[in-house]
Amino acid sequence: MFSSPAIATAIATPPVRAQQRDDEAACQRIADLLAQIAATPNPQRRLVRSGDVLYQAGAPFTHLHVLNTGIFKLLTRSADGREQVVGLKFRGDWLGFSAISRGRYACDAVAMDTGEVWSLRYDELLKACAQHPALMAAVHAAMSGEIMRDRDSLMSVCTLPADARVADFLRYWADSLAERGLRADQIRLRMTRAEIGNYLGMTLETVSRALSRLARVKLITFIDKGRRDIAIPDVRALEDFIQRCLGPTEQLLH
Repeated sequence: MFSSPAIATAIATPPVRAQQRDDEAACQRIADLLAQIAATPNPQRRLVRSGDVLYQAGAPFTHLHVLNTGIFKLLTRSADGREQVVGLKFRGDWLGFSAISRGRYACDAVAMDTGEVWSLRYDELLKACAQHPALMAAVHAAMSGEIMRDRDSLMSVCTLPADARVADFLRYWADSLAERGLRADQIRLRMTRAEIGNYLGMTLETVSRALSRLARVKLITFIDKGRRDIAIPDVRALEDFIQRCLGPTEQLLH
């Protein structure tokens, strides 16, 4: 039996509105965090451009950093010099948590576009947190969120087939933009196919084939010839595809 358009709309609307409310709440949390950071003593503000290095692996740890605008990638290097992308950072994300335990930064932080970073001396931040419990709660929430993202990333690499892994990567990028009040139905990938493969544990060729299959079934659309700008007609469709791949029988795109 087919539902009327009005009934279909009523059925479809609640999840959309719920997601919008979640995005708005996340956007507000980020705005509140940045307002708290701006009120702390002497946050150092630095304009960065694509390719700028905020800190390098092995450098002494003195500051934590918060990204006000722009996107960063975190890189480690193997003994033979090969780079490994181990993280992505968006507006409102902290950089440098992993350096606290050993007193040295564990990776390189490299800007992927023009942005602004706020840096805070760690000792001064601790004093500010002692005086302002809300700021301490925000720092702890950010640490918890980073742990959860690392877990989710590991689960994606370990459990999802190639097409779903790329879909999950695009979904994460779109969700990160939506949570910051930015357009999420069209994204510019500021990573090469090789970097995406490096991040997802896949080859460049596998990433390219997965993107082509996602485009063939209209889950994404390439906007430009260079295939850096990607339209996502329905982020929930990507989520549905990922969930199907987690079912008893993996449903790959052909």
